[in-house]
Amino acid sequence: MKVTLVPSSIASGDEHPSQYLISYLINETLAIDAGSLGLYGTPQQQAMIKHVLISHTHIDHTATLPIFLENAYEAKSDCVTIHGSDAVLESLRRDIFNDRTWPDFVALSETTSPFLKLERLEPGRAVELEGLKITPLPVDHVVPTLGFLVEGPHSSILIPSDTAPTDLIWEHANRVPNLAAVFLEASFPNAMAELARISKHLTPELFGGEVRKLSRRVAVIAIHIKSRYREQIVRELRALDLPNVEIGEFGTAYHW
Repeated sequence: MKVTLVPSSIASGDEHPSQYLISYLINETLAIDAGSLGLYGTPQQQAMIKHVLISHTHIDHTATLPIFLENAYEAKSDCVTIHGSDAVLESLRRDIFNDRTWPDFVALSETTSPFLKLERLEPGRAVELEGLKITPLPVDHVVPTLGFLVEGPHSSILIPSDTAPTDLIWEHANRVPNLAAVFLEASFPNAMAELARISKHLTPELFGGEVRKLSRRVAVIAIHIKSRYREQIVRELRALDLPNVEIGEFGTAYHW
């Protein structure tokens, strides 16, 4: 399995690039979230992506979805399928494709060569896409949010998305024998624990607690690190002294 963390900025000098938006590209043809997806590669590369699963409605996970769909549009009968919960699909229709924020690609897709197809995700019910089994699982965030267990024939990954401490998704992950990696958020430094609690995100301390719910050692890649506090959060993550934890590198392709 190949997973690319799609970047949303470029490095300045020797500094690590800030990451403001979230998208994961899996095996070139499937994406989870579209925060930075419309910034990826060339339009031809974007047109290779046939399925996009949206974890929740927050803008850092949906920001460039319209740009991506425009770039990927080939005026054919085949088109990109967007997968989401009832809450996500309702928000796409009401808040994005509403002829105000962006043209109504949903309505246009019914009368011309389609821009997109919408498919409902049901929590706990797996879907088979691009040779992968993907199980959407609810997590604990301030809006309805799904994490994703992505299982391939040789390796599997877990993407909990934005969440406070949670349990169900770890129970499912611990039953997967070929689990290779987890992409886990660490949004705020420990000193901002109250903000993390209110917004239902993780601090490094809470991150460590979630990692310890894994029944065996796999790679845990820290992502969703708020750029303003990156250096502090990274120091606190490293202070956990968890040998399987690494800091996510955006623009890098991970292989398992």
